[in-house]
Amino acid sequence: MLRRMYDWCVASADKPYAVWTLGIVSFAESSFFPVPPDVMLIPMSLAKPQRAWFFALVCTVTSVAGGVLGYAIGALLYDSIGGWIIQLYGYGDKVEQFRAAYAEYGAWIILLKGFTPIPYKLVTITSGFAGYSLPLFILFSVITRGARFYLLAFLLNRYGPSARKIIEERLGFWVTIGAIGLALGFVIAYWVF
Repeated sequence: MLRRMYDWCVASADKPYAVWTLGIVSFAESSFFPVPPDVMLIPMSLAKPQRAWFFALVCTVTSVAGGVLGYAIGALLYDSIGGWIIQLYGYGDKVEQFRAAYAEYGAWIILLKGFTPIPYKLVTITSGFAGYSLPLFILFSVITRGARFYLLAFLLNRYGPSARKIIEERLGFWVTIGAIGLALGFVIAYWVF
């Protein structure tokens, strides 16, 4: 199944719907969806290393737009949808602690957590719930999400062919490492958040 999904992402890198799908996944991940856009960004960039920069731009723009939706969920719909999403991820009892931390370290929270495997939706929803400045939230989101996706684009553009060979030879291993990183992000978010 992993091989089929990887092969589909690689094969669809040239298809017109691929960029739309990448954008939708990136948008949704910032507000409610559990799967990061990296699962599409990496194979698509490996297939087309010269387009890695464009794929990073799509991820950055749509991730920030999805972050604004997450912010709105936290600011306007926390009692219904936002709280439910935070509870779903197991962080409901830590929201007040996170909101207090925002008063002192809001910019650093967005910048650091937006770059890590910690689920970004937790940052976006809580930013809205904490009433953090929307213009600053957008600015810091552009910086942190752009840095994350453009770093991947740089690496995949520069080392694409050799990275593709290494990844394809041991796809299961690299997916496992990615899954561990994602799980570690949830664990870190639980303890830090």
